[in-house]
Amino acid sequence: MPAKGCTVERELSVIGGGVIGLSCALAAADAGWAVSVFDAGASRRAAQVAGGMLGCFGEGHPGEAGLLDIAAASVARWPAFVDRLADPGIMTARDSLLIAASAADLAQLDEQVRFVRARIPDAAPRLVRSTAAELRASEPGLARGIAGGYFAVGEGAVDNRRLLDALGSTLRAAGVRFVDACVADPAQASGDQVLITAGLDSPAVAAAAGAEVAVRGEKGEILRLRRTRWSVPPPGHVVRGRWHGRTVYLVPRADGLVLGATQYESVDHADRAPIAGGVSDLLADGGELMPGLRTYELAEVSAGIRPSSVDGLPIVRRLDDRVLVATGHGRNGIALSPWTADRVLELLA
Repeated sequence: MPAKGCTVERELSVIGGGVIGLSCALAAADAGWAVSVFDAGASRRAAQVAGGMLGCFGEGHPGEAGLLDIAAASVARWPAFVDRLADPGIMTARDSLLIAASAADLAQLDEQVRFVRARIPDAAPRLVRSTAAELRASEPGLARGIAGGYFAVGEGAVDNRRLLDALGSTLRAAGVRFVDACVADPAQASGDQVLITAGLDSPAVAAAAGAEVAVRGEKGEILRLRRTRWSVPPPGHVVRGRWHGRTVYLVPRADGLVLGATQYESVDHADRAPIAGGVSDLLADGGELMPGLRTYELAEVSAGIRPSSVDGLPIVRRLDDRVLVATGHGRNGIALSPWTADRVLELLA
């Protein structure tokens, strides 16, 4: 028994070393927990293949009111989160342009913005309807002939891989212990509490604890383009295009940009091979949206599988007195990580 007046340090084990697990581990360490992270490696991390957009306006779609509310709450936490990581270079853009290729695309974008403005009180002054000329003045590399769109103030982006590195170094500085291991059962993890953040593997780990968690996989290709000495500069904003019925986005990086992303349901969670049709569509749409991209080098072609819940909302809840789960974030894992970390702290309390 501890001496009178002494405190017993609480121990948390986190199963999963992706952005959700690391963000939750940092919040717990800052709250006084002794934390261990069990990391199975980078190959299955959804955040390893991501654009890193911190959007709620650009991600606000009619019928997804709950997700929009959570996204807005999480985006508001990002400035403090970046300050905690002490690496301002994580941020690659501060604002976004929402671009429509045609009148039909612009009508859909208008409907999306009406929904966001009705749901988020301060959205109206931060979503500015803009003409094609105004948008091209902000990003001269945009194609001529676009229909118009919106300037989205505060819709930034981060470098996903630099974010993961910064989380790892910050956690180690905070005394968090890393274990290179794949944990299939929470009973194998030490600690007073266990948090499952294993993405697509979360249902299997939860089942070992006698609980049911439903997650499906959504596969998507993302391309990394590197600027050459003959290339036009990469965009300074996130550029989110609604391009003749498809979506395409350009996210700045230090040496070029990320071009994404396709999305379709994945049956085989081990299948991370890029599909020719998806890659072809991205290159075609990206080249039409910003013609200067045709001079960039195709530096990387990747495919990842995002763990998505059935209803589209992140699954963050307690499974029993010892085990919690945080998974199912789909395309929004990076953007929703600060909100998820705070929610996990509430559950731990």
